Amino acid sequence: MDPTDTGADTDVRRRIPRTDAVLRDPRLLQAALRLGTARVKSAVHRAQQRAREGAVPPDAVADTAVSLLPRSAGGLRPVINATGVLLHTNLGRAPLSAAARQAVQEAAGPTDVELDLRTGVRARRGRTALAALRAAVPAAEAAHVVNNGAAALVLAATALAAGREIVVSRGEMVEIGDGFRLPDLLVSTGARLREVGTTNRTTAGDYAEAVGPDTAFVLKVHPSNFRITGFTRAATVGELAPLGVPVVVDIGSGLLAPHPLLPEEPDARTQLTAGAALVTASGDKLLGGPQCGLLLGRQTLITTLSRHPLARALRVDKLTLAALEATLTGPGTPTGEALTAAPEPLRRRAERLAAVLGADGIDARAVASEAAVGGGGAPGVTLPSAALSLPGRYAAPLRTGPVPVVGHLEAGRCLLDLRTVPAEDDDRLAGAVRAVGGR
Repeated sequence: MDPTDTGADTDVRRRIPRTDAVLRDPRLLQAALRLGTARVKSAVHRAQQRAREGAVPPDAVADTAVSLLPRSAGGLRPVINATGVLLHTNLGRAPLSAAARQAVQEAAGPTDVELDLRTGVRARRGRTALAALRAAVPAAEAAHVVNNGAAALVLAATALAAGREIVVSRGEMVEIGDGFRLPDLLVSTGARLREVGTTNRTTAGDYAEAVGPDTAFVLKVHPSNFRITGFTRAATVGELAPLGVPVVVDIGSGLLAPHPLLPEEPDARTQLTAGAALVTASGDKLLGGPQCGLLLGRQTLITTLSRHPLARALRVDKLTLAALEATLTGPGTPTGEALTAAPEPLRRRAERLAAVLGADGIDARAVASEAAVGGGGAPGVTLPSAALSLPGRYAAPLRTGPVPVVGHLEAGRCLLDLRTVPAEDDDRLAGAVRAVGGR
């Protein structure tokens, strides 16, 4: 016997329940169905170890094990986006609509994604989602979907321009995020870039002088994450369409038609009507759908792209197709609702939350704020909003709490912007703040 052991220590260890006994707790039995037996057993072992160390009493092992379990089998945690950035890349950009979430749930099992149930033979993959995309942009003769916006541009360059030239303005050689640069992306496909114009001014004549027998297409890229003002000039699609080669336009943000609040943001319908042969865009930005890359344009080009071997490597899964179709055909998206939210209701929500939390002794104030589109869309556009202002010390514990809330710091205060928080989440937001205030 270890002479350092005491009778009390031995008694505690004897009172720690056996693993099989703890696992019979109804809460843990239910959790095993949701998370798997191995993960639940691991939580029980950790709880037993805490009891051995005296951190919890032996009769609290089951409760401790339950508290150690994650909400789901996946590692991603749902958060409340109170940053005021509608399309926050670090938070997954566009939140899916209720219709899209339901569509994903229904598509999780076996589906007719490539089967014609009437004839029993193979059918075109994602045909209903593609039909919905075509219906949303009638100016496009055909459509194709890949796994993100960069992939759409890579597929176009690989299928149409490998070994040939792409003519592009120096002012549109952008970096798209996380260190990925457009020139590097395009050159990786085997295409050669023919740069024209200058950083701030590129005319239709600059493109015309560069176009030749080896030109595969002219590329226009919307500089969606920055603005150049002052002495500037950019050729329009209408000016480039008569050059005799296809004009490919990367609009970036996924706006399918003009939006009154975003007059400078390019949209697919306008670019195609002006003469673009192909438009590429992201699905998880202003469209408000899942991450995917959209290709819209001439039937001949879309056919070439969709039959290229790379298209198989870039194709989307059935869950993305389901979410995309529901986004296009269902009711409004959370992104659309946040974009068009009126400032006055936001102010009233902030005042109500401040009053409720103030009654609990929390230093909460309703303040005016400015939200942004984000996600590489509508640079320079600000949206008048309202926020809940809290002491700066709230920021970190709110992020790491049971209901993570992500805001931003401004002048030493933690601001929770309500433009990006659905009204139905106000009570959850207040509860998260109370949990921090009560520490």
